[in-house]
Amino acid sequence: MSLKIDAKEPPNPPSTGPTPSVQGQSNQPGSAAGGPPDDSQLLQQAVGGNGKAFHELVHRHQQRMYRLAVSLVGNSTDAEDVLQEALAGAYRNLKTFEGRSTVKTWLTRILITQAAKWRRDRRRGPMVAFDSLPEPALRQLSAEHREVLVLREFDGLAYEEIAQVLGVPRGTVESRLHRARNELREKLKGYQP
Repeated sequence: MSLKIDAKEPPNPPSTGPTPSVQGQSNQPGSAAGGPPDDSQLLQQAVGGNGKAFHELVHRHQQRMYRLAVSLVGNSTDAEDVLQEALAGAYRNLKTFEGRSTVKTWLTRILITQAAKWRRDRRRGPMVAFDSLPEPALRQLSAEHREVLVLREFDGLAYEEIAQVLGVPRGTVESRLHRARNELREKLKGYQP
């Protein structure tokens, strides 16, 4: 399967023929009230085989996910690969979504897992590409600290969402974030004029 990560052209999952409706919904993305469907409605339609619904989900989330991928792996080329694999994984596993979290959280968790796999496969730590902060200071943070810092401060996720994405308790998120901020503050002291 070939997925494209372009804001103008969302990924193109393979078609298996006509797309059936799900729970009385039409084959086109859209809600019964005429407005755009929410993420969970699109996911339901995609599970039913509606490729356009999956395209719309990707379109809604790909820019945020791409920025997160760049932050986690450190460069745009590898981020594109990680994002493409994450979206392919999401498409393959549409039916495993249980609805215990938002679609955004589910997709983010898949991306975080894929970035961790990428790091393991390459036996190198992640780099975070934040233009406003000195890169050496960020590289010195542990992967756990970088992840929570990126998810909270740069992706804007709530503590509960971060906990769901990382599969850890909220208290763990809070303590990692506290330690990450303190560690970064100490490392940045050497960079202040």
